[in-house]
Amino acid sequence: MHLLTAPRLVADGRQLAPGWLLADETVREYGEGEPPSRVWEAADDVEVLTEGVLAPGLVDMQINGAFGVDFASGDDDDWLDVARRLPSTGATAFVPTLITAPLSDLAAGLEGYRARRSALAAAPDAARVLGVHVEGPFLAESRRGAHRADLLCDPRTEHVDLLLEAGGDALTYVTLAPERSGALDAIRRLTAAGVRVAVGHTDADEATVRAAADAGATLVTHLYNAQRPLRHRDPGTVGAGLTDDRLTCGLIVDLHHVAATAVQIAFRCRPGRVALVTDAVAAMGMSEGEYELGGERLDVHPGEPPRRADGTIAGSAARMDEAVANAVHRCGVDLVTAVEAATRVPAAAVGHDGLGLIGVGAPADLVWLGDDLRARATWVGGMQVWSRPAEPRPAATGVAR
Repeated sequence: MHLLTAPRLVADGRQLAPGWLLADETVREYGEGEPPSRVWEAADDVEVLTEGVLAPGLVDMQINGAFGVDFASGDDDDWLDVARRLPSTGATAFVPTLITAPLSDLAAGLEGYRARRSALAAAPDAARVLGVHVEGPFLAESRRGAHRADLLCDPRTEHVDLLLEAGGDALTYVTLAPERSGALDAIRRLTAAGVRVAVGHTDADEATVRAAADAGATLVTHLYNAQRPLRHRDPGTVGAGLTDDRLTCGLIVDLHHVAATAVQIAFRCRPGRVALVTDAVAAMGMSEGEYELGGERLDVHPGEPPRRADGTIAGSAARMDEAVANAVHRCGVDLVTAVEAATRVPAAAVGHDGLGLIGVGAPADLVWLGDDLRARATWVGGMQVWSRPAEPRPAATGVAR
């Protein structure tokens, strides 16, 4: 048994200060204050975290790639490399995204994931992969963002069937524009098959978004971005997302996609229904340069989000721990709310209620965030899979006496 003590522990929707946790592969016990004597006696080893907060491992439910890898073109080794490196960002689980492509390519991508799924699951030092998100091609051309216009199409029955057959139980959710012809029927067909549906890249008005929720949609892909905005006589997609209790809204908090005040508005309107996402591309964790998203070139410059050649923002280069830090330190979101938006909320939104939380019997997926809320160490299933290298001490100066 491993005992961790920390100045702060986020569990049960509150902050325990100080807090402690006893775990092997799963969480056995946790509490506030000093661990009782029976816990000390049960522990085989003890680790004292000297600053920051111990929290559930972060869950990124929308990520296109990282560390130089675009999931759409990556091979088995590439996917495994990303899964092993994501814990350095605090993430212990993620949903890779495949963006708009020919439907045959999307089907092949889903089949490719199913073929490599067991190898990914068997890697003890890797973040958990929670199926695949397909973003497109059933999107609105007027809100397509970085998606290719020539590949967009209506979600005809044969198109939906192709994705369902290729994805099986590995297809976690699909983002579509509910105003497209046949979209409401597609939502019913997808959800009946156990696939979640997000509205996104859409010019849908409020009534159409609510009709999509009536049909079974439960998510909004990157709230505010690439969707009909909120106006006082036309609440649009944003207005529906901020007021419909059936919808969980993904939110990119890199402070390029969404301003701090808009982040505050989202959290005040939808407490417990906002999920922090990165929407990261291959540039995440890399230096400036040229990268790829769905076969299209992206340029990354210091202090700027990735952009296509025409200047369109195309995903982000943000990390999950950075999103939490931005929410708290730059947007005024309280710590517990921000942590839950990066853990319990996204996990539940994609059907994994047992992840993203600290609870007795839950997997011991944990992250230690420093006072700056950047990852210091990460555990998956109770095993420490990453820790930040110790900073070198300054060289001694002067004459020894």
